[in-house]
Amino acid sequence: MIIVTTENIPGKEIKEVFGFVSASTVRTKNIGKDIGAGFKTLVGGEIKAYQEMMEESRKIAIGRMVEKAEAMGANAIVGMKIGTSAIMQGASEVIAYGTAVLIEE
Repeated sequence: MIIVTTENIPGKEIKEVFGFVSASTVRTKNIGKDIGAGFKTLVGGEIKAYQEMMEESRKIAIGRMVEKAEAMGANAIVGMKIGTSAIMQGASEVIAYGTAVLIEE
């Protein structure tokens, strides 16, 4: 599966457009890591527990999006974007979305 943020793939022709495809995940850290992150906000610096959570969330959302695109018959996703939002304190949603297409092999 080729995934690009551009509207086309250089050197490839889009043969068919299947349409919009998206997937998301809502994640939170456990209370112990949340307390540790709270202390980190007092002294400043990078909060690695949340950085790891967001990286894992992106991978999950993209993986789910790819599964949906493949189920449609796509072999590529163009115009891919990732968005995030805070659901509640310590919990975030990550959504991945784009256009599922069939490109020449």
